[in-house]
Amino acid sequence: MTNRPLPGAAPPPGPSAQPAPREAGPDGAEPGVAALPAARRGAGSGPAKGASPAPVRTAARPGRRGGGGRKSPLARGGWTPWLYLAPALVVIGGLLVYPVYQLGLISFLEYTQAQVSGGEPATFQGFGNYATLFGDPQFWQVLLATVLFAGACVVSTLAVGCALAVLLTRVRAVPRLALMLAALGAWATPAVTGSTVWLLLFDPDFGPVNRILGLGDHSWTYGRYSAFALVLLEVVWCSFPFVMVTVYAGIRAVPAEVLEAASLDGASQWRIWRSVLAPMLRPILVVVTIQSVIWDFKVFTQIYVMTGGGGIAGQNLVLNVYAYQKAFASSQYSLGSAIGVVMLLILLAVTLVYLRLIRRQGEEL
Repeated sequence: MTNRPLPGAAPPPGPSAQPAPREAGPDGAEPGVAALPAARRGAGSGPAKGASPAPVRTAARPGRRGGGGRKSPLARGGWTPWLYLAPALVVIGGLLVYPVYQLGLISFLEYTQAQVSGGEPATFQGFGNYATLFGDPQFWQVLLATVLFAGACVVSTLAVGCALAVLLTRVRAVPRLALMLAALGAWATPAVTGSTVWLLLFDPDFGPVNRILGLGDHSWTYGRYSAFALVLLEVVWCSFPFVMVTVYAGIRAVPAEVLEAASLDGASQWRIWRSVLAPMLRPILVVVTIQSVIWDFKVFTQIYVMTGGGGIAGQNLVLNVYAYQKAFASSQYSLGSAIGVVMLLILLAVTLVYLRLIRRQGEEL
């Protein structure tokens, strides 16, 4: 009668399963045991009878990373990407970093026409220029007007650009081409030329707009709000093509099946835009919004040309024109530099806050 193994027990080793004899190491110990501390090599330190031997740990090879960690992008690519980026970084450093450094430096100095001509040395003022600027009530009025005007321009530009982008997807090839060419023509027009053309269109004596509307000799640039409205129209006219082309490219990348399914479900065009297209185009809308904020917050040419340097008694001043007047009209270059630094900080803060809000919503940019 043969002994049967109990359920769950390992079968007895056969003749071929006998372990091969191992040669002893130099000190008489078995290989692998020599790597263990000497205190653990006693007679009682071996595994119990019937238990499987513990795995032997071997020392890691020098120069290899443990844990299967990934190398950083810099370690994988080395310095090759930075060598390719070096020319662009040098150009950006010369055209952006150094002027910003000089702008911040002058804002902390007393720098007027006397210092420019070399008659007096420039003296360090600390935050004195900023204290003078923040203590001027006109600065806060101009800042409020700039924020409101830039916000109205951004909203109007996005609305017109997105609406025309959706329209481009609904018309045939010939009207779409005509609209694209007209928009790109407006975008390519220099700001000075576009501002002059708009002044001729709304001229109180010879402008066709007043004749068509029957307004007689109404002056659009005399009143504060009408002048801001006229400049806003010109800014939107030369800015919406960028939004239109960018959003149109994003819409064309959306799968047609998604839009067709929304239409079959009975969704209107506004509902398709609000619930389908806008969420899918959010990264693109982030880019065009930030670009519009930067461009419209630092508008200079349109205001300066169309309102004659800021309007009557400075009623149409924005921060860029206000800085120009302080720096070049009044020769207070330090105050003009301080205004420029304030504008830079405001734009950086708005951009960072907007990007943080988008990241909190789970969007990848």
